[in-house]
Amino acid sequence: APPAPPRPAPAQPEPAAPPPQPRPEPRPQQAETPPQPTPQTPPPRPDTRDQERAARLAQQQAEERQRREQEERRRQEQIDLTERQRQQEEAERRERLRRQAEEREKQLAEIRRQREAAERQSRMEQQRLEQLRDRQLATARSEDRTAPADSGTPQAGTGGTDDSLLGRYRLAIQQAVERNWIRPETIRPGVPCVIRIVQIPGGEVISANVDPSCPYDELGRRSVEAAVLRAQPLPYAGFESVFQRELRFTFRAPEG
Repeated sequence: APPAPPRPAPAQPEPAAPPPQPRPEPRPQQAETPPQPTPQTPPPRPDTRDQERAARLAQQQAEERQRREQEERRRQEQIDLTERQRQQEEAERRERLRRQAEEREKQLAEIRRQREAAERQSRMEQQRLEQLRDRQLATARSEDRTAPADSGTPQAGTGGTDDSLLGRYRLAIQQAVERNWIRPETIRPGVPCVIRIVQIPGGEVISANVDPSCPYDELGRRSVEAAVLRAQPLPYAGFESVFQRELRFTFRAPEG
């Protein structure tokens, strides 16, 4: 047969309500004390020796940098000074060359002027001489009774006795040259030497050169040429009618 259902439990009585409790009196509230921070351990002190070394190093680096900057400035100043000196010297050199070129040009211009003046004077003198020779040709032929200077015929100035105006002219030249001649020891008295003279009216000598036929040695030849140049101006006054621009003159070493 099936089991019988469980019996229900008997009902429990409900508990009685507690009596009302008296309300507590309010008490003044006190402020809560904030929590105190936990004291921290102070950081370790840095090593001052490292700082001093770092400061000294920084100072040294700054001083080194300043020293290099000063040296660079001095070097640049020296470069600038050298460049200015070079430019000044170059300017002075150019100015000096310019002045020298101007001076040379002035000298050349003066030489050209003198040469042109001498050429004009020479042409005028040559024309005057030719005119004089044309006018005096007959008289010169009658007075010139001497042979050419290199023919060996005696004439005044070479130990002869020609008293013509031309003979006296040659004698005057001989005497003028003798007075200015310094005899070398190698030249014997009486030895003749033909010398070619180019002169202008007034007796100024343009050139004096011994003829290749002259028997004098080199020292003797130079001594005669020098004597002619020292004797200038050669005799001219009173001999205008027989003056010769190109004169072939025989010089004889005087006695004594």
